[in-house]
Amino acid sequence: MHLTPQTQHLFLGILAVLAVASVTGWILKRRAAARPAMQPVVANLVARVNAWWVMAGVLAGTLALGFHAAVIVFGLISFFALREFITATPTTMADHRALFWSFFVILPGQFFLVWIQWYGLFAIFIPVYAFVFLPIRMTMAGDCKGFLERTARLQWGLMVCVFFISHLPMLLTLRIPGFEGRSSQLLLFLILVVQSSDVLQYIWGKMLGRRKVAPVLSPSKTWEGLVGGVLSASLLGLALTGFTPFRWWEAFGLSLLATLLGFFGGLVMSAIKRDRGIKDWGHMIQGHGGMMDRIDSLCFSAPLFFHIVRHGWT
Repeated sequence: MHLTPQTQHLFLGILAVLAVASVTGWILKRRAAARPAMQPVVANLVARVNAWWVMAGVLAGTLALGFHAAVIVFGLISFFALREFITATPTTMADHRALFWSFFVILPGQFFLVWIQWYGLFAIFIPVYAFVFLPIRMTMAGDCKGFLERTARLQWGLMVCVFFISHLPMLLTLRIPGFEGRSSQLLLFLILVVQSSDVLQYIWGKMLGRRKVAPVLSPSKTWEGLVGGVLSASLLGLALTGFTPFRWWEAFGLSLLATLLGFFGGLVMSAIKRDRGIKDWGHMIQGHGGMMDRIDSLCFSAPLFFHIVRHGWT
C-alpha cells in the first residue's frame, strides 16, 4: 500500500484547508488581544487547528508506510480509547484479570486478525468468543456484587473501542474489481466525510442553531447544526465520487448514512459521559479532549460502512 496520486492530491487539499485555518486563527488571535471575552474561544480554535495538523500528518505518514503500519497505529488508537473508557467506568480488584485479558490478549488478537486478513474469525472473535470467555473469567474471581453491570461495561468497551475501531484498518483489505491498490482511498474517504460532518455540524450550529436535539445529553447539538452538517458532509462525499469506486448517488448515500451514524454514535457516547459525570473522555488531544472524543463518530460509522462496501462492491 502506498499513497496513490489521488491520495496525494487530496492530502494537498487538506493541507491547504489547514493552512487557511491557521492563518484565520492567527488573525483572530491578534484581534482577540483587545477583547478578553473572545480569547478563550480563539485559543480553543487555535488548539484544535494545531491538533488537526498533527492528526493529518499521522494519517498521511501511516498510509505512506503501508498496511501493517496502519494496523499498528489503529491498534494503538484502540488501546488508548479502551483505556479512557475503562478509566471512566468503575472497576474492582476482581476485574483486573479480565482487564488484563482484554488489553493484552483480546485487543491485540483482534488486530492480529486484521494483520493476517482473516475476515471470518475477525467478524466473530469479540462478539462471540470474547463475550463468552470474559463473563466466565470474571465469575472465577468470586465477586458477585454488580456483576452484570461490570461485565456489561467491559463488553461494551471492547465492542466500541476495539471491535468497531478495528473495521477502519480492515477497509484496507478490501479488493474491489477495478479499484485494486486503492483501498487506502476508502479509509480516507470515510474519515474525511465523518470528521468533516463533526466540524460542519459545529459551524452550522454556531451560525443557525436554535432547537436542541438532545438538551440533556449534548446541549451544543442542534437540529440546524445536524441537518446542515450532515448535508454539507454528504455533498463533500458526492464531490469525492471520483476518489471512490462508487457512483455519484452511491457516494452521496453512503456519506449520508456514515454521517448520521457518526452523529448518533457521538450522542451515545455523550450519554455515557453524562452518566459518569465527565465532560471529556480525556485530555490526550489538545482542544479535542480524549481519543474517544475524536473518534466516537467513526466508531459507529466504520462497521456498517465496511460491511456495506464489502458485500456490495467486492
